[in-house]
Amino acid sequence: MSKQVSSRDTRAKALRVNLDEKKYGTIVEIGAGQEVARQFFLAGAAAGTIAKTMSAYDMKFSDAIYGVQQDRRYVSKSRVQAMMAQEFDLVIERIADVRPKSSRFFSYAATVAAKSFKGNNECHAWCGIRVQMYPGAEPSDIVVHVRMFDDNAEAQQQALGVLGVNLIYAAYYYFEDPRKIIDSLTDGMKPNRVEIDSVEFHGPYFDDLDNRAKNIHLIRSWKTRAVMFKPDGSVAIPADMLYKKNVLTIRGSFRPVTKLNVDMIEQGKKAFFAQQGVDESNTVAIAEISLNDAYGNDANFPEADLIERVQLLNSLGYNVMISDYTRYFSLRAYFRQYTKMHIGIVVGMINIKQIFDENFYRGVEGGILEGFGKLFPDNTQLYVYPEKAEDGQPTHFTEVKVPNHLRFLYRHLLENDFIAGIDCSDPALFEIFSREVLKQIPSGSKDWMNMVPEKVASEIVEQKLFGYKG
Repeated sequence: MSKQVSSRDTRAKALRVNLDEKKYGTIVEIGAGQEVARQFFLAGAAAGTIAKTMSAYDMKFSDAIYGVQQDRRYVSKSRVQAMMAQEFDLVIERIADVRPKSSRFFSYAATVAAKSFKGNNECHAWCGIRVQMYPGAEPSDIVVHVRMFDDNAEAQQQALGVLGVNLIYAAYYYFEDPRKIIDSLTDGMKPNRVEIDSVEFHGPYFDDLDNRAKNIHLIRSWKTRAVMFKPDGSVAIPADMLYKKNVLTIRGSFRPVTKLNVDMIEQGKKAFFAQQGVDESNTVAIAEISLNDAYGNDANFPEADLIERVQLLNSLGYNVMISDYTRYFSLRAYFRQYTKMHIGIVVGMINIKQIFDENFYRGVEGGILEGFGKLFPDNTQLYVYPEKAEDGQPTHFTEVKVPNHLRFLYRHLLENDFIAGIDCSDPALFEIFSREVLKQIPSGSKDWMNMVPEKVASEIVEQKLFGYKG
C-alpha cells in the first residue's frame, strides 16, 4: 500500500496501521460498543495491530481493573487516563520483549455516555491514546473531549468509531504536526455530528507544546465554537464549568487587560450578585475574547497574541473563553446549552449602540427583532458600564442615543429590566484605552504601568509580553 492515505477513508487508515508490524497495542472502549476495534477488524489484518480489545461495562469490573478515581465519575478525563495507563503498562509488561525491537506500542481508550433509552442525557466521551513516538521511547498522550449530536446511539457509536481510528492514525503519522492531528480528527464525518471542545497533549514528545494554542486551533479547525481556560491556565470543559451555574461574562480585546476592564468586571459582578439567588458560590465569571471583528470576519489574531491575553487575565484570577461568536445572542445561546440559570453580559455604551445598529443583523432573517428575541428570552440581562460625557461626567445607561424608530424598543428593554446600569468606581478610568497601552509597552515609556493592574504590569515585564523590551 502507498505510504500516503490520500482520501479520508476510515477503513484505508485502519488498514495502513494494520499492515505496519511496528505498531501494536490495545483498544478498550466503555459505553458505546467497540466501534474503534470493529473498524480495525473490518479493515483486515488486525492481528498485526491489536493485542487485545476490551469493554468493561460493569462498574465493579471496571473499578477492579482501573481503580476508583477521585471524582468517582466513569465518563471523565481521569478515568480515560487511568485506562490508557493501565493498558499501556500491560502491553509493555507482556509483549515488549517478544515483539520486534522497532515496535512502537500504544493503548487507545474511550469512556462514553451515548444516548440512553430515555434520551435526555448528556452525550459525550473522553477518548485518548498513549503512544510511543519512537521505539523504546517514553510514551506521550493525546486526550480529547467529544460531544455527540446524532439523535440515536447507533449513529453516535459509528461517529466515535471513525474518530477513534482518526486519532490512532494521526498519533502515528501526524505526531510531528499537532495541528494536523486536530484537523484530521473528523475526517470521514459529515459536519455537525460531533464537537471536540478540548484537546490535550502530554508527555516527553510534547513537552514544548502549549495546550492553550492547540485548543484555540480547535475553533479555527471548526471542531468547536469556543474553548475555555481556568485561572490556572488549564483547559476547562464548558459543560463542567457552567453546569447549574449563573454566568456573568464580559467581552473585550483585553490587549492587554487594563484597570478599566477590571472595574467593568468587578462592577458587573456587584450588580449581578444583587439578584436573588445569585452569589459568588454559584456564579462563573468569564472574560470572553472573540476571534472575529464586528462584521463576523476572523481578525486573524496570532495564537501567541491570544495566549498572552489569556495569561494576563488568568493572572488576575479570571476564567477566560475564546470564541468565534460575533453577536451577543449567539454568545447567550452558547451558555444556555449548559445552564438554565441567570446569564449576565457586561457591555459598554459603545456595545449598546452596536446592538441597536440594524446593520449588525445582516443575514439574520428577522433582523434586529429576531436578534433581541434571541438575546432576552429568559433570565438574561445586559449590564451597561458608563462612558465619559462631554462635561467629563459619567453618562447614564438610559441616555444612550438610538435611532428614533427604535427608541420605544429601547424603552421596552429598560422598563422590563433587560438592561441595567452599573457604576464606574473612578472617573479617571475613562482615560484608559487598551490600544494606547499597547502602543506604549514597546516604546520604553513607563506610563502604561499605571493603567494596568500591578500584577499585569509585572507579568508583562517579566515575560516580555506585547513587545516589551525592558
